[in-house]
Amino acid sequence: MTDRDPTIRTDPVRSLIDPPQGTAQAVSYLRVSTKEQAEKGGTDEGFSIPAQREANRRKAEQLGAVIVEEFVDAGESARKADRPDLMRMIKYVKQHRVAYCIVHKVDRLARNRADDVTIHLALQESGVMLVSATENIDETPSGMLLHGIMSTIAEFYSRNLATEVIKGMTQKAASGGTIGKAPIGYLNVRERDELGREVRTVDFDPDRAPLVEWAFKAYASGDWTVSQLHDELTSRGLTTPATPKRPSKMLAVSSVHRMLTNPYYKGEITYRGVLYKGSHTPLVPAQVWYQVQSVLTAHKTASEATQVHDHYLKGTVYCGQCGSRLIVSNAKNSYGNVYPYFVCSGRHAKRTDCSRQAMLIDEVEHLIEQYYQRVQVTHAQRQALSGMIHAEFDRLMSAEADELGQLTAHRDRLEHEQDRLLQAHYAEAIPLSVLKREQDRILGELDQVTRRIDAHYGEYTDARAHLDDALNLLENCAEIYARCDDANRRLCNQAFFTKIYIDEDGDVRAENARPFEMLLDPEVNADALTWAANADKARTQPDDSSGQSSSLVRWVHQRTRLEPWHTESGAGVRALRDRIATQEAGDRHEVRRIWT
Repeated sequence: MTDRDPTIRTDPVRSLIDPPQGTAQAVSYLRVSTKEQAEKGGTDEGFSIPAQREANRRKAEQLGAVIVEEFVDAGESARKADRPDLMRMIKYVKQHRVAYCIVHKVDRLARNRADDVTIHLALQESGVMLVSATENIDETPSGMLLHGIMSTIAEFYSRNLATEVIKGMTQKAASGGTIGKAPIGYLNVRERDELGREVRTVDFDPDRAPLVEWAFKAYASGDWTVSQLHDELTSRGLTTPATPKRPSKMLAVSSVHRMLTNPYYKGEITYRGVLYKGSHTPLVPAQVWYQVQSVLTAHKTASEATQVHDHYLKGTVYCGQCGSRLIVSNAKNSYGNVYPYFVCSGRHAKRTDCSRQAMLIDEVEHLIEQYYQRVQVTHAQRQALSGMIHAEFDRLMSAEADELGQLTAHRDRLEHEQDRLLQAHYAEAIPLSVLKREQDRILGELDQVTRRIDAHYGEYTDARAHLDDALNLLENCAEIYARCDDANRRLCNQAFFTKIYIDEDGDVRAENARPFEMLLDPEVNADALTWAANADKARTQPDDSSGQSSSLVRWVHQRTRLEPWHTESGAGVRALRDRIATQEAGDRHEVRRIWT
């Protein structure tokens, strides 16, 4: 009998019936899905890895093989094939003479059929037979059949488990529970109820919650940028909580920004794109959180670039010739004197053919101050606008009274449909994607219906108050702007205007922000003066037909019907009003005099 050519690999199937002379070589593959499993019991490998190792060793002894290499993926899901040690094992068997790949169960190797086939083919091409320590898996026909069945079962188990987990997490979020680790400022805690059952809840972090609360209130004031707030929080010692594997560390600037935009701090939870009311205690009031979002938007709109040249008019003033943004440029003469200019960014970057010359910043500031004097309304104009606005609101509320019953019934139908939709999802009659789509549709309709219903009880009141605030500002805008510091001047410009254009001849024109686009509209002001001249007739015999043709009627009707204009545009007006009301102590008496 001739000796076997050592380059010819041992037939793994025949080795089960007629083991080769000597000892066959095998590799062992071990895996657990999560890091928690890998660290269970306070050991480096937990309990599952040693148990799998022992089972694979016994299987190797039954095969008359010796395990020459072991590959362990701790905390790696079998739903993906790019696991580090799995890839290393495939490479190893291609380079070494190996007869068997021993796994504890087929699902340790893969939990979807596509990956299972790919891995199995890679082993076959290397002459390696896959063997399960606990299942009768080999490359005989019956073994292959069982392998296919077990792989399909593993895939079903994995996908069904994922579906059940998502369903459970969705139910937890809908009940107000916190999903995963609570954000900084909170701690995940475990308590026992009166029956001794474990209850997982969330509580304030006594060390970090005060700093997070301060951060929200400080940023809401508008006096801080995110970078400045990050530096201050770092100096005050705000760090992430330490974990068994990761020490405490300082927050990054991006982490501070995510913290400021996280609705969890005002008592809401987001899961899979759906917003739920949380059962945890809010760390900051909702109005403070919304004010923070307004300031973030204002800073973004103002295109803050404090690292270059900062000025309160940046992001607000534009070239009247080409429409490009005006940027700050400092020129220095031969004596070392610095002269700050506004230059057209279009001409500076050669993006346009603009020939606009540079303008001294002091001159632009003076032009803006003069423009406020031009747009400021007189007391008579303010009274006429206010009277016509309130009369129109009264007319709208009266006209919509007949719709209230229909709107209420429609709202009740939508809420009932929402309850049935949730019940169908819990009964597994509809998938999460359908639930989310239908929930978005119902919430959208409910929002519109509820807004129109609330208009009869509160929204018109809020709109009236907002427009009164805007008129108060408009009547005194020139004096208010003259007394403001740079930060408040920026806020003034953002509240009144979206863009201010400076023409070559020094003329100033602006795109007005809401609601000033209406309050400063010449047609609306003409209607207001006409209304004031006929005030007695308008109060006693309102002419609905003539009212419908007025620009104010069209504007108010559109805004109250289609969008929450007084909520969105009111953020800038309210912020400006609040900042003016809380200026330095020496100015407060004078500010109150301006307002009254």
